[in-house]
Amino acid sequence: MLSITLEQLDAVRDANERAEFAGLTARAERLEAETDALERELEDLCLQAFSTPLTEDDLAFHLMVFRSLTNLERVGDYAFNVARDLETFAPRTRSATLQDALPLVRLLTQMLERLSYAFAERDLHAARDVMRLDFEQVDALYEQMQRASLTRLLERPEDTDVALTAGRMARNLERLGDHLVNVAERLEHIILRAS
Repeated sequence: MLSITLEQLDAVRDANERAEFAGLTARAERLEAETDALERELEDLCLQAFSTPLTEDDLAFHLMVFRSLTNLERVGDYAFNVARDLETFAPRTRSATLQDALPLVRLLTQMLERLSYAFAERDLHAARDVMRLDFEQVDALYEQMQRASLTRLLERPEDTDVALTAGRMARNLERLGDHLVNVAERLEHIILRAS
């Protein structure tokens, strides 16, 4: 599920770099459908595992995965929302208001990569990196973007729709980061428990 969200964010970055936004929503929607299907599949696998005898460590791992599925599904929803908003306002995305979202996209991509590594390698440092990046950088960029959008809104009231969309994109990205932190915290607990 993390790799699908990475692909969604890569699509957003790629569309922006090429300044070609047509089809971005459709691509993100296809990826979101993959996320939803994978969530159901993993949920079924966890439920099947719960019906078998499990060691305490295996049970803890399956519970962590099961509890994280909703977070990961929401991560995909937020990435889709950003892609949709970006395509909707494509003719005006070169405005500084919407460009403010791109540092958040890059940072969240880094967080997704660190979380994937932490999960695959049971790496405590990588899991904590995800939490640190959110606390130290995502929240600060989100606040900065909200202030910049408000300032631009006051200076250029004719750009109200763009400023509000940029604010919604920033909020979606900030929430995406929060859900990654939730998963990282559960993973941290599992790693510490096993050591």
